[in-house]
Amino acid sequence: MRRTPLSAYVPLVAHVVPTLVIGYGFVIPPSCIAGLNELSIGFGASVVGTCIAYVVGLRSAMRGPRSRDSAAT
Repeated sequence: MRRTPLSAYVPLVAHVVPTLVIGYGFVIPPSCIAGLNELSIGFGASVVGTCIAYVVGLRSAMRGPRSRDSAAT
């Protein structure tokens, strides 16, 4: 199994870091969902879901296409 280069994760980090800084640093604190509640946890969970989807997609892309013969078995 090939190792995924760290440079492949740069777009993920470039998305997640500003999202968390803006969300938890500027948007959520003055809003009605401030504090630790299901809405702020849900926001964090959506970011975690984005990370999971990115990593799964990256691994799938790095694996390459499967042949038709192996998919039928």
